[in-house]
Amino acid sequence: MPTVLVVDDAAVDRRLVRGLLARQGNIQVELTNSAEEALALVETVRPDVLLTDLVMPGMSGLELVAEMVQRHPEIPVILMTGKGSEEIAVKALVAGAASYVPKAALHQHLLSTVEDVLDMVRQRHSHDQLMGCLKRGQFRFSLANDASLIPSLINYVQSLLCTVGLCDEASVIRVCIALEEAVRNALFHGNLGLTSEQREGDPAEYQRLIEERLHQAPYAERKLEVIVDVSAHAGRFVIRDQGKGFDPQKLPDPTDPENIEKVSGRGLLLMRTFMDEVTFNREGNEVTMIKRCAKAAETHAGH
Repeated sequence: MPTVLVVDDAAVDRRLVRGLLARQGNIQVELTNSAEEALALVETVRPDVLLTDLVMPGMSGLELVAEMVQRHPEIPVILMTGKGSEEIAVKALVAGAASYVPKAALHQHLLSTVEDVLDMVRQRHSHDQLMGCLKRGQFRFSLANDASLIPSLINYVQSLLCTVGLCDEASVIRVCIALEEAVRNALFHGNLGLTSEQREGDPAEYQRLIEERLHQAPYAERKLEVIVDVSAHAGRFVIRDQGKGFDPQKLPDPTDPENIEKVSGRGLLLMRTFMDEVTFNREGNEVTMIKRCAKAAETHAGH
């Protein structure tokens, strides 16, 4: 049974998070009210995921992220962000956090976010030795509009990244999270033509629209093309949908405090934070993401 260590100085929020995670049924939840105690508990509890508030007395969530990356890079950290913590949240993502959930959207997105990260942890552990001799992987996938294929795709890419040694364990999870966000955006917003406003509305209605369009022309016939090229030096990921596209110049800045609490900007923020380069084509139906090894990234940044 996976263990999630929850760090929050507010007792009410700790109880809320424990209750939400309990809905899953097979997650063990450990609670603490400070980052300092969390670091001590990690040594004995060995959680699979650490879920932390950002603004706390003493050591902050940002400082906790930095310590976890330094001491336990194999344990991903998910942030819970509240109003007023937007700038700190961005810094924490840059410092090494795996994902974040706005506190205003805990009921809607906490469990799915934790499950996504736990899935990646499980996949990493079970497939690290799958392709021990591989030095470079180049693949082109043509996917139907089937969201159940996405975990298998991410699992495969995670294996490639671990095998070729492009980045450390913490970065492997972050790259896979960015890739998953890009693929999901291409599927739901691109091929199925669903808007951010619809996603942020009633969850039941949003799911109904998804099911409807999966069997409705022209959405049902569309495909996703995913190109993956990874080596020890760099990873290149291209995701192309067959939707109408959008104007990339009109994309809101997800790091703007006005936008970071919006679920619609979360995917783009994670993509741009976790990848070294993110570009869209003119039509807005293709995104290319580049991840360089640490040494290559430093050389590129210096030019």
